Amino acid sequence: MSRRHLLFACDGARLVGTLDEGGETTGLLLVTGGNELRAGAWSGQAQFAAQIAAQGFPVFRFDRRGVGDSEGGNGEFRSSAPDIAAALATFRETCPKLARVIGLGNCDAASALMLAHGAGLDGLVLSNPWTIEGGGDEAPPEAVRDHYRRRLADPAAIRRLLTGQVSLGKLAASLIGALRPAAPPSSLAQDMAAGIAAFPGPIRFLIAGNDRTGRAFRSAWERGDPRIRVCEGASHSFVEAGAREWLLAQVLDALRG
Repeated sequence: MSRRHLLFACDGARLVGTLDEGGETTGLLLVTGGNELRAGAWSGQAQFAAQIAAQGFPVFRFDRRGVGDSEGGNGEFRSSAPDIAAALATFRETCPKLARVIGLGNCDAASALMLAHGAGLDGLVLSNPWTIEGGGDEAPPEAVRDHYRRRLADPAAIRRLLTGQVSLGKLAASLIGALRPAAPPSSLAQDMAAGIAAFPGPIRFLIAGNDRTGRAFRSAWERGDPRIRVCEGASHSFVEAGAREWLLAQVLDALRG
């Protein structure tokens, strides 16, 4: 496998990307969330890209404007559509044999891909899309109820409650919150839904079962959407060994599809 770094332009700023080469005609554009660098925390994204490229699929990841090695102002995920478009154009130009490019984003990177109407990609893998308006800290009632349903099925959690290891005050406050009616979808969630309503390519939503962001997305999204796949027991970044393998298998399946 060969890895090289590339420079490309976006609205007058110089951006930096990394290409892991492969011989397949389908490639993966990896979009990072938050202010994460293209290598990912503890080089997790770099390692993930290497695993995908080892299966023959080229992978391109990049730092958007104002993040990592890239120039420009950081406008965060809502203004990143030009960055994604510039990265995709560079990927296609550098790998002219590409017939299809699948986009992968976690958290607000998934949201950015949806707000960008799929960003000109041929398919989307959207992991734990961010739908919480204004960065609020309060989980939606349905997510809280789901949390307690799972806790009540856990003997260890019940044992902690019976032996006084759980704060009754915090428990009561959470239960009161769980009784509230579900709030209507946020304007962000509605904008995301509108963004991909006409997207012609395949989409799969990957949700980590133990992730608040993923649970909030499921609460805000259409019930019974067959495109949703859940990895029970996984945290937000799928760092658990089994979850990491699940994520890799899901992405490879999308690339092969």
